[in-house]
Amino acid sequence: MLTLYLVVPCYNEEEIMECSARTLLNKMNELVENRLILEDSKIVFVNDGSKDKTFEILSSLCRNEDRCVLISFTKNFGHQNAILAGMMFSREFADAVITIDADLQQDIHAIGEFLSAYEKGCDVVYGVRKDRDSDGLFKKASANLFYGLMRLLGCDVLANSADYRLMSRKALETLSEYSEANLFLRGLIPLMGFRSDIVYFDVKPREGGKSKYSLKKMITLAIDGITSLSIKPIRFVTFLGLGMCLFAVFMIIFSIYTWVHEGAVPGYTTTVISTWLVGGAILLSEGIIGEYIGKMYFETKKRPRYIIDSVIYGGKKT
Repeated sequence: MLTLYLVVPCYNEEEIMECSARTLLNKMNELVENRLILEDSKIVFVNDGSKDKTFEILSSLCRNEDRCVLISFTKNFGHQNAILAGMMFSREFADAVITIDADLQQDIHAIGEFLSAYEKGCDVVYGVRKDRDSDGLFKKASANLFYGLMRLLGCDVLANSADYRLMSRKALETLSEYSEANLFLRGLIPLMGFRSDIVYFDVKPREGGKSKYSLKKMITLAIDGITSLSIKPIRFVTFLGLGMCLFAVFMIIFSIYTWVHEGAVPGYTTTVISTWLVGGAILLSEGIIGEYIGKMYFETKKRPRYIIDSVIYGGKKT
């Protein structure tokens, strides 16, 4: 048996928080009764600067339930940082940590399979969705585009993977040595190379509220994933510049040919097309390079990835 900590990032989840917390507590008690985990196993809720009553609900719960711990941020630092904070807190006490979203759309019955894979010697167990039938057309298409683009750029990311995974204490200790500010855990963890396995799970509809991952947040996560794992976009800029130079040579030859044989320089349309094409290529190149420079800017500052306001457990507050 092992000491298991569940890490649950929470942001504005007042509609479902009590129900989710009770469901997780029941699951933990079931695992203890079945002698799959030890009695000192806990659930770590990370309040990521919620603006609703999520903090009040969780603080009340954690003061009355010894199995629950609440870590509360000073403000919203983002989903990836909330997961990281919970894992870094838990690695001092747990043999293994499982991260799961507060809406419990990820099937909690898969936890038993995570534990089985851990017992077989896996330090990392990835949760992967069986399908995307529950997603809308836009989300399904954008997800497929994202994972296809990541593979094209050489990023080692499991298709349809989620932040629903198990990590051993050894893997967490290694993860703690990675200090980058721009986190993309789905791509970073496979880079560590630990023995791993995959558990497939069903996705359930939300019981209340709505997803906190807006289109803007999904785009930001995608950009962070690409720029933190691959330099191929910069190489793309190099080849794009080379292509524009070759196109410019072609246009010069074409202009000279037109002037010699027709006695006139190329017309307005050619000028406008070539100007816009080259201008667009330059702006695109500068934008891609700017993304990397921006990431370097934040990395060199060495700012904390999150700030903990309080920790509440067993009636205590620190």
